[in-house]
Amino acid sequence: MDSFKALLIETTDGKVHNSFVQLDASRLDPGEVTIRVAYSSVNYKDALAATGAGKIIRRFPCVGGIDLSGTVVESRDPRFKAGDPVIATSFDIGVAHHGGYAEYARVPADWVVPLPDGLSLYDAMALGTAGFTAALGIVRMEENGLSPEKGPVIVNGATGGVGSLALDMLAHRGYHVVALTGKESESDYLRSLGAAEILLRQDLDLSKIRPLDSGRWAGAVDNLGGDILAWIASTMLQGGTIASIGLASSMKLNTTVMPFILRGVSLLGVDSGYIREPYRTGVWQRLATDLRPPHLERMSRKVAFESLPALFDEYLAGKAKGRVVVEIGGA
Repeated sequence: MDSFKALLIETTDGKVHNSFVQLDASRLDPGEVTIRVAYSSVNYKDALAATGAGKIIRRFPCVGGIDLSGTVVESRDPRFKAGDPVIATSFDIGVAHHGGYAEYARVPADWVVPLPDGLSLYDAMALGTAGFTAALGIVRMEENGLSPEKGPVIVNGATGGVGSLALDMLAHRGYHVVALTGKESESDYLRSLGAAEILLRQDLDLSKIRPLDSGRWAGAVDNLGGDILAWIASTMLQGGTIASIGLASSMKLNTTVMPFILRGVSLLGVDSGYIREPYRTGVWQRLATDLRPPHLERMSRKVAFESLPALFDEYLAGKAKGRVVVEIGGA
C-alpha cells in the first residue's frame, strides 16, 4: 500500500486543528479488516471533533470521520474477504481510532457490517450514522408499541441529518409527522419529505412548561434535549414514546416524573454508538428494505474530499441541511 491522503486532527499548544496529510500503512490503527474507503459523510459530531468546538476526540492525532463505506482489501477475520463491500460506523471510529476521512482505514472486524443488498456504497453514507440512528430510534419506538394509528409523531431538529431521515422514514411508514423546526424558510423542504404539519420553535413559549399539558403526540424523535424535550414530555399522549437521540440544544432536562407516571410515557435512550450484533446488522437490513427513506437522494449531496474542511463551520452554525456525502475514493 502506498501512502494515502487523510484529514488528520491534531492539537498544538492546546488548540485543535485539522489538515490534509499523507500517511502510510504503518500509521493505520490495529484491526482485522483493512478497507479502501469509497465514501464518508459529515455529521455534527465530525464538525465538533475536527474543530475542537466539542471535546469529542479522545486521542490525538486522529483521522476524523465517524462513518465510512468501502471495499475490503485485506481481512484476518473469516466473516470478510477481499472485495467485500462494507460499512463501518460508530464505536471509536473518528474519535479514538482513525476514521473515514482517509483513503484507507483499518478497523476491528466487530465494527464492520456487510453492505446490505439494495444499498450502494454511496447510499450507505447518505444514510450513515444519522440514518442508522434515526432507524434505530424508530425500531425501538415500534418495539415499545408505537404504530401509525396511535396518533401523530413529532420530530424536532427536522432539517438536520437525523431529523430529515426520521421524518422521511416515518412518513413512508404511514405516520402523521409533525416537523418542529426553527427554520420557517425550510417548510417546503420538510413537506417534500412527508411532513404533514410544520410547527415553528419560535411559536412555543418554553418559559412556561407545565408538568402536564394537553396530550398531542403518540411518538417523538428528539434531537435537541433541554427545554424542547421537557415540553415534548409534557405534551405526550397516554402511553406515548419518546426516542431521545441528540442534545443539539442542551444536555440538561428539567422536567417532572408526571408524564412518565400519570401517562405512562416512555423515554427511550438511543445509543447508536456501541450497539452490537445482531441488532446492528438487523437495523442496516431494515434501512435497505422497509425503512429505506424514499427521498434519500433529495436530501443528500456529494462533495469532494478537498472541500470537506470548509463544511465544518456550516454545521457548527446550525446551517446544515440534510446529508453530505464525502467522496473519498468513489465506488
